[in-house]
Amino acid sequence: MTTTSVPNQATPPSSSRRAVGITLAVIAALVGLFFVFATLFADWLWYEQLGFDSVLLTQWTARVVMFAIGFVAMAVPVFAAIQLAYRLRPVYARLSSQLDRYQEVVEPLRRLAMWGIPLFFGFFAGFTTSAQWETVWLWLNRVSTGDKDPQFGMDTGFYLFELPLLSAAVGFVSAILLVCLAMTALVAYLYGSVRVGQRELRISKAARIQLAVLAGLYVLVQGASIWLDRYKTLLETGDRITGASYVDVHAIIPGQTILAIAAIIVALLFFVTAVIGRWRFPLIATGLLIVSSLVVGMAYPWFVNQFQVRPNQLALESEYIQRNIDATKAAYGIDGLDKSDFKAVTDAEPGQLRADAETTASLRIMDPAIISPTVRQLEQYRSYYKFTDPLDVDRYQIDGTSQDTVVSVRELNLDQLGTAASWYNTTLVYTHGYGLVAAKGNERTTDGNPVFLERGIPASGALTSAEGGFEPRVYFGETSPTYSIVGGEEGARDIELDYPRGTDGASETKTTFTGDGGPSVGNVFNRLIYSLKFQSTDILFSDAINSQSQILYDRDPATRVKKVAPYLELDNDPYPSVVDGRIVWIVDGYTLSANYPYSSIVSLRDAISDTTNTTPRVALDDVNYIRNSVKATVDAYDGSVTLYAWDAEDPMLKAWQKVYPSTLKPVSEMSAELMSHVRYPTDLFKVQRAMLGTYHVDDAQSFYQRDNAWKTPDDPASTQEELQPPYYLTMQMPGQDSPTYSMFTTFIPGGDDTRNVLMGYLAVDSNAGAEAGTKREDYGKLRMLVIDAETPVPGPGQVQNTFDADPSVSAFINILKQGQSEVLNGNLLTLPVGGGLLYVQPVFVQSSGATKLPTLQKVLVAFGNEVAFEDTLQAALDKLFGGYSGVEAGDKDVTTTEPDTTETPETPATEGDAYTAALDEARQAMLDRSAAMQAGDWAAFGEADERLTAAVQKLLDLEESAE
Repeated sequence: MTTTSVPNQATPPSSSRRAVGITLAVIAALVGLFFVFATLFADWLWYEQLGFDSVLLTQWTARVVMFAIGFVAMAVPVFAAIQLAYRLRPVYARLSSQLDRYQEVVEPLRRLAMWGIPLFFGFFAGFTTSAQWETVWLWLNRVSTGDKDPQFGMDTGFYLFELPLLSAAVGFVSAILLVCLAMTALVAYLYGSVRVGQRELRISKAARIQLAVLAGLYVLVQGASIWLDRYKTLLETGDRITGASYVDVHAIIPGQTILAIAAIIVALLFFVTAVIGRWRFPLIATGLLIVSSLVVGMAYPWFVNQFQVRPNQLALESEYIQRNIDATKAAYGIDGLDKSDFKAVTDAEPGQLRADAETTASLRIMDPAIISPTVRQLEQYRSYYKFTDPLDVDRYQIDGTSQDTVVSVRELNLDQLGTAASWYNTTLVYTHGYGLVAAKGNERTTDGNPVFLERGIPASGALTSAEGGFEPRVYFGETSPTYSIVGGEEGARDIELDYPRGTDGASETKTTFTGDGGPSVGNVFNRLIYSLKFQSTDILFSDAINSQSQILYDRDPATRVKKVAPYLELDNDPYPSVVDGRIVWIVDGYTLSANYPYSSIVSLRDAISDTTNTTPRVALDDVNYIRNSVKATVDAYDGSVTLYAWDAEDPMLKAWQKVYPSTLKPVSEMSAELMSHVRYPTDLFKVQRAMLGTYHVDDAQSFYQRDNAWKTPDDPASTQEELQPPYYLTMQMPGQDSPTYSMFTTFIPGGDDTRNVLMGYLAVDSNAGAEAGTKREDYGKLRMLVIDAETPVPGPGQVQNTFDADPSVSAFINILKQGQSEVLNGNLLTLPVGGGLLYVQPVFVQSSGATKLPTLQKVLVAFGNEVAFEDTLQAALDKLFGGYSGVEAGDKDVTTTEPDTTETPETPATEGDAYTAALDEARQAMLDRSAAMQAGDWAAFGEADERLTAAVQKLLDLEESAE
């Protein structure tokens, strides 16, 4: 008997498999949510430790609230529009076969679509509005400026705070209405409320009312947008100025007013159509509105400009040009400019600089952009240390006298650890830099190196000898490691490398961080959070981390200030100072806007770009308002951030203070020592000089003719076409009673093919004083010398060319270049001394090999058309001014002979002839050697090379005998 087995039936999916899938999905979602939580919680720990948790709470709250507002404002109307269009559909509508097929496809998904479409648009709108929370919060906390625009009489605060919000709100409402209109039309068409066919359009009453009301609301909102555009004309850039011109005031603004009223009328016609059902009137009115916008918005303004303004441009535009001049000066803080005519003396006479002795004594010959390798060679000590390049500039009171200095912090360079760069070493051992190096700006040693005020490991010098001790450790700097874990339990062994010197035969000294510099990682949960943040399991499992451990990260001073004051644009040059026994970073913060009426726009990136900062990064590029509203400090040891409301009258800062209350301290809480290191910020001065190239004039006619436009010269010491940076110097401008710490820049004629002669000289008083809580009265005072064109003064480019072309200078430099040496031209400084303008340029020499050690070897000076080239500034000035300049330079002690205050006898003819003959021999030998090399005559090449060597030696011997 045989049996036949029954075939196996298909097994349905088991419930266990479904449960596993759901479980995995839930686990994945939980993991994703935990990663999000870890990021947010890490941010919270960072802000809480720093004491700025209110900043983060404000941002989170504002973003959530704005997301909710945007979501609801979009999702609810869209949902209502869809539901209303569906519920009011005709029940027995006769549909085409095509619509029947559409409904068959749509109907199974109808419920999902009715909810999903509003949610989709709601989320999109929520994220969009969340990103705009600052605009809303500024509006909620707006302040009055007290200044009114000259066209509408509105407070300028309306343009800074209200107009951006109103424009954004109108755009957002327009988007809502468009989506609602589109969804209504789509649903009405699918379900027969709107039927198209046989050259006929049929709309049901319910659909007509809904579509007409939405269309009317949309046109009404467009009318509001056109009305706001009237105010925006004061912010728009025209051919010559920013702001409303004659055509705007007499054609465009009246036209926009008419169009806004017309839009209201068209909207009313749509509302009437909703009642009476006649589409002809609103549609015709809409067409007329579009045609009117072309006529009133384009044709009529063109007619006015072409036939009325162009033939009489200066007469008609003068009023509006003057508005632009006044507003631009106010917005950039250049309205208090002190201008004076300056007829420069160009002849150099003995004793001419006697009245400017203090200025020349402080003249900086140590170029911070060149001597960084020298400082590194002399002060680095270990390869894992580094100094910034370029160095920073500061000043200190030494024995009661202000001393300009070049400074830098000794920071870590973990890239040089090589094979020692384990996680343990880079995170727990090499945690901080050590000390600050400061050198006198106006002095040099006999071999051309800097004269240090502060140096060494352990730190020693004039800056660290103050009472109360000094904290040299730098845990927070511009090149600090991404993160370090520091701190230890009491009595535990020190593991952090403090500095590479020790006592009792030890090769190094260890330390343990004792401050409060970062969030705690003393518990497992926080360690897990930061393991996820930095993608490192070592943080979670390392036994070296203890209950007192802290994690330090976001250590760059600019980064820390930007996080706690996100509304600020920061200066690109934070600088370190020793204040009250601690190294602190001083950071300047700006409030910016592009909405100041009638003020001209400037590209912030272009304005601050020069040879010291070729690729600046800015958050907001095109601006027309700027204030140095905040001075911030970051402690280099514990990273604590302090914000001071430097410009308490700035309306932008007033509003932001209301957004972020209790985060700024008043200037009255600044210590005297901190005040003595505060300076006028570099980037602000660069922006102001960019505007003053055009806006140094006061009247509309000069501005219109552009016959006196200036520009900043290119840096003559650079091979790149980049602007010359401004420089800090202690100097005395004409009209000042005494020298003060200042910053200066020069101007040459504008245009691409013009003479390189000086047209203007701008300086700003950068000394904030040394009184606790009180700014010095003249701080920030802009002074401009307008150079008399009748007595041409060479510009930086001309002077550099004169230096390079001078026979004695070029011969000596060419000789230096023949060996294994490179010649580096330092910063070309310009000083208004001796009744004229003095140029000073230090010349450095360094090896062309791997080891760079630039040393100051010569100093070039020029006054008028006279040039001197000597070993020291003192010798160069004395030679330039007939044997005696009347002043003592900072490097006067380097020379072996004292300058004679009487008439200096000329060099004996025999000695001068010998020097000239040696130069001629060297020059001829170089020419012969080059010719022999090109001809391949190596015997002649060797003979010429021997003659060149002999000539160089003769020159050196003559210089030694002259000394």
